[in-house]
Amino acid sequence: MKIETFRLKSKTILTIDQTRLPEKLVYVELDSSKTVYTAIKDMIVRGAPAIGIAAAFGMALAARELARNSLSSHKYYLAQLAKSGNFLKSSRPTAVNLAWAVDRMFNVAKSEPKAKVIAALLWEEAVAIWREDIALNESIGKHGAKLIRSGMSILTHCNAGALATGGHGTALGVIRTAWAEKKKLQVFADETRPRLQGARLTVWELQQEKIPVTLITDNMAGYLMQQNKIDLIVVGADRITQNGDVANKIGTYSVAVLAKYHKVPFYVAAPYSTIDPSLKTGKGIPIEEREKGEVLQIGKSFIASPKTDVYNPAFDVTPAELVTGIITEAGIFRYPYKF
Repeated sequence: MKIETFRLKSKTILTIDQTRLPEKLVYVELDSSKTVYTAIKDMIVRGAPAIGIAAAFGMALAARELARNSLSSHKYYLAQLAKSGNFLKSSRPTAVNLAWAVDRMFNVAKSEPKAKVIAALLWEEAVAIWREDIALNESIGKHGAKLIRSGMSILTHCNAGALATGGHGTALGVIRTAWAEKKKLQVFADETRPRLQGARLTVWELQQEKIPVTLITDNMAGYLMQQNKIDLIVVGADRITQNGDVANKIGTYSVAVLAKYHKVPFYVAAPYSTIDPSLKTGKGIPIEEREKGEVLQIGKSFIASPKTDVYNPAFDVTPAELVTGIITEAGIFRYPYKF
């Protein structure tokens, strides 16, 4: 089954509601900048590249909304569009792809003086960003698949597959490409607390293509490495700094530390646009903190007292020296990193 994270519908965009997986495959319609904001905030759409694509369509929809209002001046139009962009950026702060996509869309808007033309141009640009992402992921997959030999066991954390991107995936794109090349492999997927993206999404994706996958809890990864059951680790990224520090789903740092101790290669797969040239190190990456219910509950069931204090950072930062290599569409970069 080919997984289509996004679908075009006339003048709106459809996306898979990832909060409903794996129970139901449901598409929801994003028909305004506000619905895009909510979809990102509530993790209906998630994964750094997919968030960027959704935000691009959010800007296009905002431009269309503003054009309908017959605003008096181009300057005022752009000011209102910039507000929409800042609104979208505030939905989730850690993934650099979101701000990158919004800024790219706004730069296109600034180059055109007619409001109605801007709306059409931005829609075309959003579609272009989506198509480009799929092509980039396929290129990442080809570079990364060279690291995989037939018979390998590969560990991944969170979900960096088609669902997290425009299609194909980054970390899972590497695995997907190797599988298409007829390489025999076994995937181990961390469940990834607290939202269980590994259990709910990664396992589901791999099962759709009949790629062998075994689910493990987050605290089993080290034991599997100790038993020599893991040959390679590939994860995605939400932001990479100049020196190669990597922000990814909480728990990635722990996996990287264990990999270093057990001498298991630890790779990050991400489009080049995930590299943030404005930050020298990971200390400057904003780390999103989410509400405590994600930790206190699984589904509607409480696993601790509702009054329990909770610390719930959504991401952690893995230092560059723990990362064996970063796989991009431009090739594989290795430590010490010079992008």
